[in-house]
Amino acid sequence: MADPSTKPATTTVPAPPERRAPAPDKSGGGLGGQKSTRGGDAIFKFISTGAGAVLLAIMGAIAAFLIYKSIDAFTSNDGNFFTEKTWAPDASEPGGPSIFGIAALTYHTVVTGIIAMVIAVPVAIGIALFITFYAPRRLSQGLAYLVDLLAAVPSVVYGLWGLFFLVPNMTGLTLFLDQYLGWIPLFDYRPDDIPGNRSDFTVGVVLAVMILPIVAAITREVFRQVPPAHVEGALALGATRWEMIRLSVLPFGRAGMVSAAILGLGRALGETLAVTIILASAYNVSIHITENGGVTFASNIANKYDEAGEIGTSALIASGLCLFVITLIVNSLSQLIVRRKKEA
Repeated sequence: MADPSTKPATTTVPAPPERRAPAPDKSGGGLGGQKSTRGGDAIFKFISTGAGAVLLAIMGAIAAFLIYKSIDAFTSNDGNFFTEKTWAPDASEPGGPSIFGIAALTYHTVVTGIIAMVIAVPVAIGIALFITFYAPRRLSQGLAYLVDLLAAVPSVVYGLWGLFFLVPNMTGLTLFLDQYLGWIPLFDYRPDDIPGNRSDFTVGVVLAVMILPIVAAITREVFRQVPPAHVEGALALGATRWEMIRLSVLPFGRAGMVSAAILGLGRALGETLAVTIILASAYNVSIHITENGGVTFASNIANKYDEAGEIGTSALIASGLCLFVITLIVNSLSQLIVRRKKEA
């Protein structure tokens, strides 16, 4: 029997070790382990800021060069640079008038770019949606590769394809549009002869094929960034696949689609070789896009540079300055649209 006076043995639990707070970084960088990370962030910020500054400096240098080289053209022009349709900067006689303008160049550049956008952007968005949400995985990978492969085709190939395939085979489409949509001035073909098809419409089709892979590739990557929870949630609520795309995918990717379209437009506005091969060298302005077209900024520079004199070269550089400004305006508008869409 145990002695009641005997006290039970007690187990002594050792005190937990004292926790010490990590020593602060004397350099002001927070925890000691974050010092190298903060240093890396500073280096990355410096490199990124420097790259942006260099890019702005390059653009400023290009603008300054174009303005400087264009001064002789602006001071020697006897016509209105913005409304004149002719292009004769080098006077035929010494002391003769030098008349030139960018009215026809601006018109055909903008019209062919708009035609390319109207054709390419809906098709590119449809291709991106099909590859991302409809096609089986193996088929989508093959289609994505083929679409991206179009971007690697040189411009001269597109120009030759347009000249030797599209131009001879666009007659039926031109007459069809004239017969059924001729009440719209755009598609009214007025001459009585067989269409030559070296028109803004043909060039717009070629440019649409050229910018299609750019718009489709960027749009496809935007659609892939849609949060899976949005897609799966819409389908779980009973939405059809099209309703899911309309309610979840398109609103999310609207800003990216606008950016892709504007990037394609910039590619179309600056295309030179394909447009030069197809379009006729005429400085006219006509609303009928199926009739023979004229020259654009890029094609005019390519056609006239070899034969241009001192004033002619300055005039071509002045037209290049105008194209530079148009491209900046288009990209600025696209950035404004994207920002407003993001805020909304």
